[in-house]
Amino acid sequence: MKKPAAPAKLGEKARKLWDEIIGTYELRADEVRILEDVCREIDLVERLEEEFRDAPTMVKGSMGQMVANPVLQELRQHRAVVARLLGQLKLPDEDGRQAESVSNAARKAAMARWSRRSG
Repeated sequence: MKKPAAPAKLGEKARKLWDEIIGTYELRADEVRILEDVCREIDLVERLEEEFRDAPTMVKGSMGQMVANPVLQELRQHRAVVARLLGQLKLPDEDGRQAESVSNAARKAAMARWSRRSG
């Protein structure tokens, strides 16, 4: 079976994940779509992290009070989406058993690789 081509313009981390999963597993069309969504989310997290890199953690809110920078909330939400989408792929664990969802260890490893702040 022909392996699906990576979506255009993926960032480095997203492309690495795509190549790793597509090179290891045969995915159905719906799983390929989920993988594409995961990769796009990874790219979005990367852009948000870059935006936040030099930004303050606390900013003034609408009433002048200090509040957490809204980018932090966005990062948390998009990281959660990455984890949820990876879980939907239901990839087998390292023993080859089909998991109900991606194991906690695999999820933690994926999040560490693709959601970690660079720098």
